[in-house]
Amino acid sequence: MGTDPQKILVIVPAFNESGNIGRTIEELRGLDLPLTILVVNDGSTDGTVREARQGGSKVISLPFNLGIGGAVQTGFLYAKLKGFSIAVQVDGDGQHDTGYLKVLLEPIIRGEADMVIGSRFLPPHLGYQSSLIRRVGIQFFSRLISFFTGCLVTDPTSGFRAINGKLIPVFAEDYPHDFPEPEAIVQARFHKARILEVPVQMRKRRHGLSSIRYLMTLYYMIKVTFAIILDSFKYQKRKG
Repeated sequence: MGTDPQKILVIVPAFNESGNIGRTIEELRGLDLPLTILVVNDGSTDGTVREARQGGSKVISLPFNLGIGGAVQTGFLYAKLKGFSIAVQVDGDGQHDTGYLKVLLEPIIRGEADMVIGSRFLPPHLGYQSSLIRRVGIQFFSRLISFFTGCLVTDPTSGFRAINGKLIPVFAEDYPHDFPEPEAIVQARFHKARILEVPVQMRKRRHGLSSIRYLMTLYYMIKVTFAIILDSFKYQKRKG
């Protein structure tokens, strides 16, 4: 049985994305899709909330900065409580081309996947792909996840993704906190989720700087590697 396409929540985690968030919401509202847009304001100190409300988005403001994982989990909790059958994650910095949202949703609406990830490394698009060091890290995580789960994902750090009603309660209850995207794939696989990728294009940030830069990239790789290994042993132990 297919998923009701009328219950789609777009979760937009945002920390100090003034100058980006308004344009992101405008693009989402311009799509011919029945979307509810939720901006999760992760303790911003700039005009993020004002721009989000002016754009017509629902807004939940966290009392302080929890990080991307806490912000996205808040969105999943909202999706569960409000009965949404699909939840989509879109970054508030303008890097995700929302024109590909229909492509992202199609496998879920057709009942072919539980999680769909937008990959910048699948042809025919192959546009902006970030720095060399990040691409090396992405390749590493791709192989690490494949080793532990048997699932080959070309763009495991992509935050442009959609999940269905099977995974919404799973992620509402338990979602990785720091740098959650690769870890969430492992978590989904151990809940027997069907994961697909679709080709998308991504863009450079319009304003501001990424929170993962320079030495933070190395820290990111080490932390997520240990998290994936520990998660894999934890889920295997539960199965046993």
